[in-house]
Formats: sequence, structure tokens, C-alpha cells
Amino acid sequence: MRAVLANLLCLASFASRAWASLEQARALYEQTRYEDAVRVLEASGDRSAAAYHLLGRCHYLLGDYKKAVSALERAVQLEPNNSTYHDWLGKAYGRRAETSSFVTAPGFATKARRSFERAVELDPGNLEALGDLFEYYLQAPGILGGGLEKAEAVAARFARLDAAEHHWALARLAEKRKDYRTAEKEYRRAAELQPSKPGRWIDLAKFLARRGRYPESEEAFERAEQAAPGSPRVWFARAATWIESGRNLTEARQLLQRYLRAELSPEDPPRREAQRLLERAARE
Repeated sequence: MRAVLANLLCLASFASRAWASLEQARALYEQTRYEDAVRVLEASGDRSAAAYHLLGRCHYLLGDYKKAVSALERAVQLEPNNSTYHDWLGKAYGRRAETSSFVTAPGFATKARRSFERAVELDPGNLEALGDLFEYYLQAPGILGGGLEKAEAVAARFARLDAAEHHWALARLAEKRKDYRTAEKEYRRAAELQPSKPGRWIDLAKFLARRGRYPESEEAFERAEQAAPGSPRVWFARAATWIESGRNLTEARQLLQRYLRAELSPEDPPRREAQRLLERAARE
């Protein structure tokens, strides 16, 4: 009996330490201290699905997609019915497809699609997973399971869940078809439905810049700034748009330097992306 109690106490102690380590790693993740979060998780010995999921997200945001896939595959194995885990595994597979050779890329792309589809199957209301699946169908060729008809079907599902997201999807479809008048109307409608969300104005600003309508693009960026004053996300998007169009490069570098000094969240682009844009701006 004493041996059994000792074992139970030992297990309880380990579980308590693992939980504390996971919470510490989550706090570090929220502060975008991904390397520190990885060290905490690896040292903790925690082999739970939640720990592998967080580890995979950290590796993903650090740009190590091979390690991200490995950790997220383990999370999915441990909790195969978790929609979020499948969605993040799909993201990691997608990045591996983008960064691997033409020989291995199709295999990773197919795995990404299947992961997104499974995530949506498990939770039809998972907007992030629906958005990822929509983008895959929109961008991937038919041979890899993509296609506009499939993207349209996903867009229709948004209509029942989030009106603004539905209009954003319609805008993306119209832009893909080069129906720019409809695309603009739908981007504007999405922003009108959620005027306090800077991302809606950023989407519109980027679209207008792609069409060469720079003064109107700047107006939309101003609306994004008004929606979220001092938002690093807006700084990054504006700088990236300027660099893409070869405009305001000095101001773009200043915004990116400001971005690198700012307190970021996991929803903001990683600092390494800002650094890469800075290097590009310096070359142009």
C-alpha cells in the first residue's frame, strides 16, 4: 500500500510540474518568446497533446517547419479529434510544401489539404480552419485538390457563421477571377461590417495597392490605424505594401524598425519576417 501511495504521489507531483511548465511556456508564447517556450517545454518532459501542440506552434513561428510538423503530428496522434491540432498541422505541412523541392512539395501540399479538411470536418464552426481550407482550394491547382468551385462551397459556409468573413471570401474569389469591381465592393463590405477590425481595412488597402490606386490605399491604411491606434500589425502591413510597390522605402524601413522594437503578439507577423523585409528594402 505504501508503494502504491508513493507512486501516486510521484505521478501527482510530475503532473503538477508538467502543468506549471505548460502554463509557463504558454505565457512565454504569448510574449512571442518562442525559443524560451521551446526550452521550457523540452525540459519539462511533458508528453501531452497540449504540450506537443504548443511546441509545434513555437517551431512554426520560428520558421522551423520540419520540427513543427513533427510536434504537431504527435499532438494529432494523441488527440485525433481535436480540430485546432489538425488545422495547425495543415499550416505546417503547407509551409513545408512552400519551402521544399518540387519532388516533395506535392506530397506535403496534399497532407495540408487533408489536415484542413479534417479540421473542418471535426468542427464545422472553426473559422480559422475554414479560412485555411478556403485559401488552399483557392490557390492550389486541381491536381492537388484545389479549385474555385471548392473554394466557393467553403465561402458559402462562411455566410452562416460570419458575414464579414463571407464578404472577404467573395472578394478573394472575385479577385482570383480578375473581377476587380466586385472584389473591391466585397472588400469594402467586409470592412463596413467590422469597421473596428484593422485587418478588414488592411485587406482593402492591400487590394487597392495591387490595383495601383495608391492614394485610396493610404486612406484605407489610415482607417486601419484609426481602428487600432499604435497597432504593430498595421505598421507591418503598410511597410510590406510600400516595399511590394517600390514606394516610400525610407518610411517603410522606419516602420519596420519600429515594429521590431514593439511588443508583439503571436497574431502579429514574426520578427524574422520584418527583418527579411528590411533587408529587401535596403537592396531596392
